[in-house]
Amino acid sequence: MQHKQQKKIPVRRCVGCNAQKPKKELVRIVRSPDGEVSVDLTGKKAGRGAYLCPSAACLAKARKAKRLERAFGVEVPDGVFDRLNEEIACAEQMAKEAMPRGE
Repeated sequence: MQHKQQKKIPVRRCVGCNAQKPKKELVRIVRSPDGEVSVDLTGKKAGRGAYLCPSAACLAKARKAKRLERAFGVEVPDGVFDRLNEEIACAEQMAKEAMPRGE
């Protein structure tokens, strides 16, 4: 009997809390070749990527310690942080709604 090869799950490190998590669980922020920083929800944009847990605490840590700026070597505009806040709020709301309610 042949065993199926276990598919390797790509793991990335959160710039906020430094935890390693599967890539699909993290939000990708990308600096494009022309230097523009944006949120990459598809995970496929060209450029240098940094990953962040979808939690407000990780975003606050990363912002305070300027970890995104360090990862990209450029100033990260406030608009990117605003967009991340929105995405994280959405992700947290969806996670709350997906949780089974106690009966």
